[in-house]
Amino acid sequence: MLTVEEIQQAIVSLSSEDRGRLHDWMIECEDAWDDWDRQIAADARGGTLDSLVERAKADKEKGLLINLPVGEQS
Repeated sequence: MLTVEEIQQAIVSLSSEDRGRLHDWMIECEDAWDDWDRQIAADARGGTLDSLVERAKADKEKGLLINLPVGEQS
């Protein structure tokens, strides 16, 4: 996987047209992520996620949950 620095360097070397295309794509992604966030929030308000919350609470009480390492990526 590329590092952020490698990605930044690659972006700097793009033509202005390609940077524009990258910018447009990132805006589209941001819009999609915003839609996802709104849907999750609506589901949470509407109770759709309640069963998952209750299951997680039950699993925690049973000691079935583990702490994930902070700062590590899979």
